[in-house]
Amino acid sequence: MEKMSDTAYIEKILNGETDCFARLLEKYSKQVFSLIVKIVGNREDAEELTQDVFVKAYNSLSRFRGESSFSTWVYRIAYNLAISATRKRNLVFIPVDELPLPYVPDEPDEILFGDSDADRRIDFLNCALERLSPDERAIILLFYREDKSMEEIAVITGLTETNVKTKIFRIRKKLYALIVGMEGEIKN
Repeated sequence: MEKMSDTAYIEKILNGETDCFARLLEKYSKQVFSLIVKIVGNREDAEELTQDVFVKAYNSLSRFRGESSFSTWVYRIAYNLAISATRKRNLVFIPVDELPLPYVPDEPDEILFGDSDADRRIDFLNCALERLSPDERAIILLFYREDKSMEEIAVITGLTETNVKTKIFRIRKKLYALIVGMEGEIKN
């Protein structure tokens, strides 16, 4: 089967060529799984949820309006299912807005990712990411690891673009505070 655009595959699927869905599954399943596993923190749950995402996408394909790319649409399904799954587990996280943060520079990235001891800071960053709530972690990973635009993240999460920008700003500050706290624990 030749490679076509997502839109062409979707048209073929909707016209009865359901085997074309395998191409979309092949194209996006790794990225969707990667996002979900980072949100739920468990490979087995992520595998099951990834299957659920594509079953839901297939069953809802006739409702795909093309207002965003197919990848953004399927990411939204993945995000919603993963967040719902974490909420069902009743995990307790401190929302960004409720965490007392020390003074944090407006651009903490420069301080976080300075030249000194980069490997240790990466370890701290990964540990700090695990301390975020699933939706905070998803937003920051969509932006930095998946290279999604603010507009795409807004579509995926159902937030306004302004709200996404605000959340990313606050999450970065929270990550900075968590990393500084971890560094302080090591020094003491």
